[in-house]
Amino acid sequence: MLNNIQKKEALEVLLEDATKIFQLINNQKNQLCLTECPAFNEIVDTQMFGLSKEISFAKKIGVINSTEGDRILSDLEKKLNDLYTKAYNEKNL
Repeated sequence: MLNNIQKKEALEVLLEDATKIFQLINNQKNQLCLTECPAFNEIVDTQMFGLSKEISFAKKIGVINSTEGDRILSDLEKKLNDLYTKAYNEKNL
């Protein structure tokens, strides 16, 4: 069984990866590509898929529980949705 320090470290790595994905997407909001570029949307989908697989693996080996994993994904999805909404609204003003 993994000890609490290992679980904490694993959770921190997953949260860092989620933050990196958000930063990648947030950096593009000034490029006008965020709401218009299908290729960029594919990158976002690929990043989210990769993170979901990391989380799935962490859950399977008992490093995090389902609630923690689901929270990481849902928090990131909410932040991204807010970012997309803001970019769309700014573009259409």
